[in-house]
Amino acid sequence: MESSFFQYGDVEINGLIQADAVLGEAIGHIGKIERAVMPDLFEAFIYAVIGQVISVKAARSAWIRLQNLLDVITPAAVAASTPEMIQTCGITMKKAQCIHRIAQRITNHEIELDDLRLLPDEIVIEQLTSFEGIGRWTAEMLLLHSLQRPDIVSWGDIAIRRGMMKLYGMDSLSKKQFDYYKQRYSPFGSVASIYLWKISNG
Repeated sequence: MESSFFQYGDVEINGLIQADAVLGEAIGHIGKIERAVMPDLFEAFIYAVIGQVISVKAARSAWIRLQNLLDVITPAAVAASTPEMIQTCGITMKKAQCIHRIAQRITNHEIELDDLRLLPDEIVIEQLTSFEGIGRWTAEMLLLHSLQRPDIVSWGDIAIRRGMMKLYGMDSLSKKQFDYYKQRYSPFGSVASIYLWKISNG
């Protein structure tokens, strides 16, 4: 798994500081955050499925087992395996079947992952959620953590919502309030998300 970090700098930081003084103050206290990304979209896709509704530690453990099982995480390698083999890596059969179907659809050229890099965010989300078992949140995480799109703030991410509530001292957060802050962060929402995750985790 090739790892690197989400690319951002002074333009994004200064933009957020000017847009929102409260977030800006938090950024000043926290400093630069290195957020790991997975540039290989297929690897990121499979890792995202593995990581649904389990801890980061459990997801990493299952990912390592899958790497050891297949040597390389490619559509061809995953499609050539079976859901039963994939399940032995420590995930549910439902996830194993989902991962296998994703690989099959890609090897059959039903969807071209490389083409997604050129498409707008909402079209990418539409394409990714056409896969069974893939919801909007997973698609948005792929936009941020693999394609490094600049303006992703996901309502479906509990930690982002929790971080927003902690940042502004709120006991609850409506979709309307969330959208208000999301709009303030634009077009640097992804960097705002990176800081909200940090704030959420204390």
